Amino acid sequence: MPASEQHNPPVIPASDHKGPAAIYVHWPFCLKKCPYCDFNSHVRDEVSHDRWRAALVREIDTFASRFPNLTASSIFFGGGTPSLMEPDTVAAVIDRVRHHWGDSDIEITLEANPSSVEAGRFRAYREAGVNRLSMGIQSLRDDALQFLGRLHNAQEALSALEVARNNFNRVSFDLIYARPHQSLEDWRTELTEALQFAPSHLSLYQLTIEEGTAFYHQFNRGKFTLPDEDEAAALYDLTQEITETAGLPAYETSNHAAPGQESRHNLSYWQGDYYLGIGPGAHGRAPAKSLGDATAHAQIKRPEDWLGAVEACGLGTNEAELVSAIDRFTECLMMGLRLTKGIHLPSLEERLGQKATDHLNTQVLNELVASGHIRFDGETLALSKEGQPLLNFILGKLIA
Repeated sequence: MPASEQHNPPVIPASDHKGPAAIYVHWPFCLKKCPYCDFNSHVRDEVSHDRWRAALVREIDTFASRFPNLTASSIFFGGGTPSLMEPDTVAAVIDRVRHHWGDSDIEITLEANPSSVEAGRFRAYREAGVNRLSMGIQSLRDDALQFLGRLHNAQEALSALEVARNNFNRVSFDLIYARPHQSLEDWRTELTEALQFAPSHLSLYQLTIEEGTAFYHQFNRGKFTLPDEDEAAALYDLTQEITETAGLPAYETSNHAAPGQESRHNLSYWQGDYYLGIGPGAHGRAPAKSLGDATAHAQIKRPEDWLGAVEACGLGTNEAELVSAIDRFTECLMMGLRLTKGIHLPSLEERLGQKATDHLNTQVLNELVASGHIRFDGETLALSKEGQPLLNFILGKLIA
């Protein structure tokens, strides 16, 4: 959408709501587009860092004028490849968020790829205020990294991880499993090697094929196959067994952490908290005037169009719509059941002004409790270990 059309962006109504909110900041640029990635990422020969720094800060200012009473609980620099950002830009964003939304204890995470690691840059990120790093390692096997289209090899990944650990007290990294021809023993060995680095947090994702990606077209042409349903389930079960033994049990479907090391930012999503999205393609759930309602917003995806819109009017919003408390309750059920601890229904009812019995099929709930797929003590609703792999199926049956 041309920037000239964005002089009158969709309205995000103001709110004087007081409470915590997570702040997501999207940096859309990468050195290369990975074949499995369906995120809003782009390759550009040149990026004007001065313009981008000014635009990110200005969009924060605009959001702050509409939501002045929020308190930032976390900042998350996602992408794209945020470790391609100049440290001055990271510092400017952090300073502006703190200026508007408080300078108390804030978890500040930056995503990094091993191919963009420099020790000096990491020190600069730490000095800018970043206190948690999330590394996109994806595999410790060179052939898998080549298949996944990554620009680093396994040794470079391990070297980057060491640099990260020397600069940050909290380091997480991602691995992708259920890859073509990956056996249980292959994954056991690789995951065990990863755990030797004593991470406090791991994100472990099964490889999925997303429409619009290079892998989508290759997979449909039969260029490669993935583990079948039974094999994938066995890989999932093995993942839970190994990580739990290592003291990093799952606290969410794909995320594992030592006690107290869970990602505060991602918990905001899964717990149905408010969050604001800054930057191209970012999404948010901003507080609205009525109890439990929210304004869902999505920013313009194409980087140049977002940049032009912010420079023209201070905001690069593409869509904004009211999400009622009724719909948010359903959203919170769907997201909250991803968490191992589940959902405390009385708290959710109070926060959104809704009754759980209006949203849950009680007959199905009783059946799932009896079958051992759900744990429910009258207040907290959670999936059992047997129910967790069946999350999507259970949601389809459980939500009225």
